Amino acid sequence: MFEHNAGDRYHLRLHRARSVVLTPGELVEVRAAQRTFEGAYVRTSLSQFSFALVVLRIFTAEFYSIGALFAVYGAGVLCTGWFRRQQGNKQFFSELSDDGVHRKKFRTSGNVVFVLTAISVAAYAVLLTLTLKLSA
Repeated sequence: MFEHNAGDRYHLRLHRARSVVLTPGELVEVRAAQRTFEGAYVRTSLSQFSFALVVLRIFTAEFYSIGALFAVYGAGVLCTGWFRRQQGNKQFFSELSDDGVHRKKFRTSGNVVFVLTAISVAAYAVLLTLTLKLSA
């Protein structure tokens, strides 16, 4: 889950990641990425938690499973946001390979999109099933 000695493996301008001093332009870029990606996942999970709370507090007991589903979905989105942050922390640094060469490591967010798509499709399938059980 966590990388061992990641502060020593990743470099920016020949400085280790744990001791690098970022320029104002780089700080703006890092903050923009955090606002865009991390904030979006946190806001989405908070909205799912809020909707789950509304369902659990306002509706009758037969809707509790739907409220619980939205709470679980919010937790899944929050975990996905944590995964995205862990992946995004690497995008600004180059990696020191085994042969001693610094290589820029760029990763797309395709794996994060896949995880979030899988969670969303599973949640919608369960929601459809729970809704059909309500009408029966």
